[in-house]
Order: sequence, then structure tokens, then C-alpha cells
Amino acid sequence: MAEESDLERTEAASERRLEQAREDGNVPHSRELMAFMVLAAGAGAFWVLGGWMAQGAANLLRHGLSFSRNAAFDSAVMNESALSLTVDAFTLVGPIFLAIIASIIATPFVMGGWIFSPKAFQLDFMRMDPVKGLGRMFSWQSIAELVKAILKALLIGGVLYWVVRHEQDRLFALLAQPIETGLTSFSQVLFFSFVALIGGLAVIVAIDVPFQLWQYHDRLKMTREELKKEARESEGDPQLKARIRSQQREMARSRMMSQVPKADVVVTNPTHFAIALKYDGASMGAPVVVAKGMNLIAGRIREIAAENQVPQLEAPPLARALYRHAEVGDQIPASLFAAVAEVMAWVYQMNEFAANAAGTLLPTPPALIAVPEGLDPGAPE
Repeated sequence: MAEESDLERTEAASERRLEQAREDGNVPHSRELMAFMVLAAGAGAFWVLGGWMAQGAANLLRHGLSFSRNAAFDSAVMNESALSLTVDAFTLVGPIFLAIIASIIATPFVMGGWIFSPKAFQLDFMRMDPVKGLGRMFSWQSIAELVKAILKALLIGGVLYWVVRHEQDRLFALLAQPIETGLTSFSQVLFFSFVALIGGLAVIVAIDVPFQLWQYHDRLKMTREELKKEARESEGDPQLKARIRSQQREMARSRMMSQVPKADVVVTNPTHFAIALKYDGASMGAPVVVAKGMNLIAGRIREIAAENQVPQLEAPPLARALYRHAEVGDQIPASLFAAVAEVMAWVYQMNEFAANAAGTLLPTPPALIAVPEGLDPGAPE
């Protein structure tokens, strides 16, 4: 059962899957929304420029139906008149065409953004497979599209029938009206028809756009196995990442251990913690932690320090405080300056003893090095 559930497309598409679909030109679209936007843009332009267009159409019709006697017998004059009327006609309908083009360009943004994908223009022979073509023709999606087309035709046909019934008296009256009055009345009827048609399309769009978006995301759903595979590809194999982190820690530990022989002193717990410190007054403002560790790593630090004759001092409170509040490569906290100063003073005494052993006494290690309250994590409360 678990394997079957992993192979079922029950998971929403990931951002990477959606981005790949966009790159392939696979984006949601709605033909009904496109038709609605085109008609709405045309109706809007007609509403704003209706008076100017009606007057221009009347002048165009008047000049087109009247010509002088000379023009009837002179083809050059007739051609010039025809060219002038054509330019005037394009000028008259040009704003509507521009509004329609703008609506076509703007429609994809309503559905999620405009995109240009060269992959969408590539030849795909799978689309030409007749067997798959028949399968698409008799699929549930095709049936749904057929039902939607029938309902759309009924709705738009009903709207147009209602418009004709509502405006039939005005339409018949156009036959007896002068050109100017007739064009004005016809433009009003045409605008009313556009508004009614747009209202009918708005109902269709309100249903179709959510359906197309749901269908688009449903097609891109993923199985759990696909999600896991994508996560491995994008983030890397968890086991490989764990091995890489382990190797990185080992390399960092090796670099840290290589600094222990250069340390001035190793402060110990004595068994649980070990912190190696180095101080160079010429280049450092305060002692620096060059290595630290606990348990096995602490034991290894003590072994390397013994092999390289690095002094070791047992100071449990200070060792615990340094381990908690200082990182490798960082200077010790200012609050521990006084405590570490006692340690460094003992180190200098040890160095003097090693240089002038004759006639001197072995320096006594500090008996108890106090740390400020709250810095020792192992101090009793």
C-alpha cells in the first residue's frame, strides 16, 4: 500500500516543477478569457470613441457614395479617392484594433504571467500520433470541453436573442432614418449588444478561469517519489552530504591538532576538557584558542601536548569556561583575562626554569584559578 501511495499523483507541484513547465511553454490559458478581454477592449474603445467614430463613419459613407462626373471617367481620380477612403477607414478603426492587440498581450498576465518559450515552437512528432489523437478526442477532457462549448453557445445565443428582441423596434427604424441619425442609433444598438455579450462571457469566464487553473495544477501534480527525487537532486543525497560533513569535520580536526604543538599551554579538566592557548604579544591583543575538545578529542590534545613538551595545567573551572565561551581561532573573552593571565604567568615561569634550570626552583602551578560567576557551566548553583 505504501508503494502504491508513493506512485499516485497526490502532491501539489513544487516550485521547480512549475518553473520547468513555464520554460517548456506549459502555462494555464483560457480561450474564454481571451474572447472576453478582446470584446471588453473593443467595447471600451467604442464607448470612449463612439461619437467620433460615428461621425467619421457618416463622413466616410457620404464621401464614398458621392463622386463628381469627372471621377467617373478618370481612373486616376477614382484610384486616388479609393486610396483616401481606405486610409480614412483604417484611421477610423485603428484605435479599436490597437485596444484589441493590447488586450491580447495583457491576457496572459491575468492567468499568471507572460512568457516566451522557444520549446513551444519545436516540432513534436508525439502530437502527430493518430492513436494518441483519437485518445484525446474521446477523453474526459474533450467531453468537458464539448459540454462547455455547448453551454457557451446556448448562453451567448440566448443573450443575442434577447438583444434582438429588445432592440427590434430600433433596428427596423434604422431603415427610415437619415445617415447621421441612423449611424448614431446603430452605434447605440451595437454598443448595447457588446455590453450584453460581454456580460454573458463574464459568467463563462468566472467559471472557466478557476477550472483551467485547477486543471493545470492537477496535471502537474507529483508523486511522493518524484518529490523525494527532486529533493535529492536539488539538495543532494543526505548520505553523501553526511559523508562530506564528516570529512570536513575530520579535516578541521586535523588542522586544529596541527596547532597544538605550537601552543603555549593546554588547560585541562583534567580528563573531560582540553583547551590549547597561544599568545604572542607582538601580534595578538589577547591569548587565542588554537584547539579545544572534550573526551576523546581532549585526550588526543593532551597526548600531542605531551609529545611536544607543551605545558599542561589542570584548572577545571577555567577549562570548562574556556570550552563554553571561546571558539577555535578566537581570542579569549575579556571576562577571562585575569584567570588566563595567572596561567600565562606560570607558563613564563616554566619557560624561565627551562632556560635557567640551575639554581632555580620548579615553579608551583596555580592552586586555584577562579573564574567570574556565571562563566563556569559546571559550577554548583
